[in-house]
Amino acid sequence: MLDLVLTNKDGLVGDVKLKGGLGCSDHEMVEFRILRAARRAHSKLPTLDFRRADLGLFRDLLGRLPWDKALEGRGAQDSWLVFKGHFLQAQERCIPTKKKSGKNTKRPPWMNKELLGKVKQKKEACRGWKQGQVAWEEYRETVRAASDQVRKAKALMIELNLAKDVKGNKKSFYRYVSDKRKTRGKCGSPLE
Repeated sequence: MLDLVLTNKDGLVGDVKLKGGLGCSDHEMVEFRILRAARRAHSKLPTLDFRRADLGLFRDLLGRLPWDKALEGRGAQDSWLVFKGHFLQAQERCIPTKKKSGKNTKRPPWMNKELLGKVKQKKEACRGWKQGQVAWEEYRETVRAASDQVRKAKALMIELNLAKDVKGNKKSFYRYVSDKRKTRGKCGSPLE
């Protein structure tokens, strides 16, 4: 029996123990501890950039290897180490890495490239206005345009999520529809 705990970094998991069986099943429980020191080691995360990856070359590199000869006469642990070595070499050669800083790792789902450009323009206009290089009217127009697009993108994302989950969560859908149908302001009496 071979149980694996796969992690993306060495030293992330410790104290791996096999516990008893799970009911009448033939599976066993695995208990492990996630080490905090290993998680906080780097502020910049190197991640694989699959958009620029050459997956055809990756497939060819792993497909060319004579696996029967490479794994012949080896136990499970040795076979795993041989496979892992070849896999990591092919990955390093075919899939480039990119650095992600902590603030850019999680972007909101409604933030697309066009919207990101508008937000950057807004920041540049703010910086320019503070330094006296941009007029107030130009700065205000840039801020309004960016805010309008952000508001519309958020509303579109909310509507798409409501439409996707209309069967599972009918109350939220009909609450949203009824909020849209209500009038916002009241008219004063004609005598006032």
